[in-house]
Amino acid sequence: MAAPKKGRKPSAQGKPGRTLVLILIAIVALTGGMFLSGHTTPRLGIDLAGGTSITLKAKSEPGQKNAVNKTNMETAVGIIERRVNGLGVSEAEVQTQGNDNIIVNIPRGTNEKAAREQVGTTAKLSFRPVLNGLPITAPGSASPSPSPSASSGKDQKDGKGDDKSAAPTASSSAEPSDGATTQGRALTGALAADATPSASASPSTEPSAPATPAAPATPAAPAPTGLDKQLEALDCSTREARLAASDKARAAKPEDPVVACDPDSQFKYSLGPVAVEGKQIADAEATIDTQGASGWIVTMDFDKKGSDQFGTITSEISKKAAPQNQFAIVLDGEIASAPSVNGPITGGNAQISGSFTQEEATNLANMLSYGALPLTFEEQSVTTVTAALGGEQLEAGLIAGAIGLALVVIYLVVYYRGLSLVAIASLLVSAALTYVIMALLGPAIGFALNLPAVCGAIVAIGITADSFIVFFERVRDEIREGRSLRPAVERGWPRARRTILVSDFVSFLAAAVLFVVTVGKVQGFAFTLGLTTLLDVVVVFFFTKPLLTLLARTKFFADGHPWSGFDPKRLGITPPIRRGRRPSAPLTDPKEA
Repeated sequence: MAAPKKGRKPSAQGKPGRTLVLILIAIVALTGGMFLSGHTTPRLGIDLAGGTSITLKAKSEPGQKNAVNKTNMETAVGIIERRVNGLGVSEAEVQTQGNDNIIVNIPRGTNEKAAREQVGTTAKLSFRPVLNGLPITAPGSASPSPSPSASSGKDQKDGKGDDKSAAPTASSSAEPSDGATTQGRALTGALAADATPSASASPSTEPSAPATPAAPATPAAPAPTGLDKQLEALDCSTREARLAASDKARAAKPEDPVVACDPDSQFKYSLGPVAVEGKQIADAEATIDTQGASGWIVTMDFDKKGSDQFGTITSEISKKAAPQNQFAIVLDGEIASAPSVNGPITGGNAQISGSFTQEEATNLANMLSYGALPLTFEEQSVTTVTAALGGEQLEAGLIAGAIGLALVVIYLVVYYRGLSLVAIASLLVSAALTYVIMALLGPAIGFALNLPAVCGAIVAIGITADSFIVFFERVRDEIREGRSLRPAVERGWPRARRTILVSDFVSFLAAAVLFVVTVGKVQGFAFTLGLTTLLDVVVVFFFTKPLLTLLARTKFFADGHPWSGFDPKRLGITPPIRRGRRPSAPLTDPKEA
């Protein structure tokens, strides 16, 4: 055999010990990351953990064409997702299926009835005039009674509260004398969101600042009987309390006054009857103010009926003192924004401005747009999987995986004997990597292990074992040709490597196509199959090959022990395994020599 060329740098495979150490370090690092993240088990899907799956079908209202489109469906998904999260479920799945279906998967622990009420109804958007307001306080703490002075203090803090969501702090400090518009958000020529002239009159952060001329001079109009007490009793300090408040407000009739929370500004309001319904909005869009210094703004266009209603109500409330000159935009019983009105807004066009970020402007535009969408949702099906049934399915999946793994191990031990230890160790490494990565992908990208995904992992056992068999048989073929074990491993690897790569590429391509063209749970199967196929390549290259290279240097394997898997008799060659290539036939008769 020709000696290796001088000056050739050793490859990574020439140092198998180093390669093994590197992959073990990677496993330890990933495992450490898993424990540090606090997610030590893969996230389970509805069919394994139990929960509720709701299928909604979108429909256009009569007279509307092409309303069910990708943009509207994605907006609907965002609204429904916020609703579900309001139930305290952080791991719910909301996704489109096909062109007109939305699938909502809610893990166990959530009330099914509440979930169906949250996701099965069309979003309700409306404009209500503000009657009074109070700052949100913790339960048990004293709340100021609704009065003109309280309203003034509210508005001052409200400007700061809205600053929390729209960052008008910089605006108010940079332009302290520009009036209400600089403190908050404004509709074209008239509205300043969550701010009042009294708030902007004094840039001081102290509520007892002397410059508060507007609100004390004109007392707030009295609220309807009992509404002040409801406002004082309203708890908006926690998400659960806000959810209960929004449910009650959403259930109210349009002509009834309500109390509602504005979590962004940290204030709660009593609101009058609905003045303009959200369906009267023809369009809403987030854009950059090119004619002023307002930055990101939200523009609204009303239809004819909405334009007349909006002009009438803004004419009325613009003459009132704070906070009754505010106009609340209410989505699903919760206040999205509460701008103040400085004058009538006619013409059917309005603009909300005031230190928006791009994300904030886009979110508000989406809320306004969704209220105007001509979409209704029909509940197609509701499937509830109990925790017991989910546990049974998970147990059945694990049993199936264990049986498949046991059959593969038995086959490897019977056929490859000692060589099966390499395959089993490689399977364990592959399983460890798969488990850790799945546990990390749960919080990272929302991956949930469902029953089809378990099936994909079981199929991957055979794919991984097939790679080992290809490599082992290629090494055995080299031994049959007369080479000793160490050269056989090095010569057999390049040929086996090509076969393994082609086979895994075909499997990964099939998984990728399946993931793209399917929806729902089938994607779990495709994702798991693709992930385990990639891990198969990693394990074979960086664990199986280096480990077999090291074992080939031991006497047990190199001499062809009967239990090594390289027994000459089982390979059909004359023992012992030769240390080099078979010599050519002698040129002379040995007797003559």
